[in-house]
Amino acid sequence: MEIGKYIDHTNLKMDATSKDIAKLCEEAIKYGFETVCIHPCYVGLAKSFLKDTNVGVCTVVGFPLGMNTPKTKVFEAIDAIENGADEIDMVINVGALKDKDYDYVKSEIEEIRDNIDGKTLKVIIETSLLNKDEIIKMTEICNETFVSFIKTSTGFGKRGASLEDVQIMNKHKNEVLEIKAAGGIKTYKQMDELIKAGATRIGTSSGVEIVTNMERDQ
Repeated sequence: MEIGKYIDHTNLKMDATSKDIAKLCEEAIKYGFETVCIHPCYVGLAKSFLKDTNVGVCTVVGFPLGMNTPKTKVFEAIDAIENGADEIDMVINVGALKDKDYDYVKSEIEEIRDNIDGKTLKVIIETSLLNKDEIIKMTEICNETFVSFIKTSTGFGKRGASLEDVQIMNKHKNEVLEIKAAGGIKTYKQMDELIKAGATRIGTSSGVEIVTNMERDQ
């Protein structure tokens, strides 16, 4: 398989500089990664670096806690699209999910979905904070809202993606919903296991190491 096309090459560090983003974009072009995933303030810069390439620009909304108001998240998403983002990774309000306020969670996703000009929307559910029933419920909500992806983690939670998380999602998703596994993925072996479990996109800051060490890690 063409491993690079599975990878969102990620730098969401608080101290990421413009030089870091330039390096990230150069690596994404070199290794054929699907997107770079960066903070909203760097969307325009990344778009200029990646002009006339096949690498997309992914950014985050409500990141990393997800506790902004829906109105704020929608504004963030619109601003990101206007600046050149191709894909939006939004964080749900986990508190609302745990309150079983499913209408709130669903409405927030739909508001963002309806304001991003048909661009790819990934819904981050932070599986480290959820039990199995909550992961299943969020998978069902993502099915119902016709988003592109359900995503495991921000990378800022108690842990990142697990095989069990992806297996649960894969069992309960419809045929169009895709799965992005993210958080703590550092080796080809991990990536391969997650893809076999059902993930079709991998968010990682270790993309270069994964690709260059692929033969060793197999």
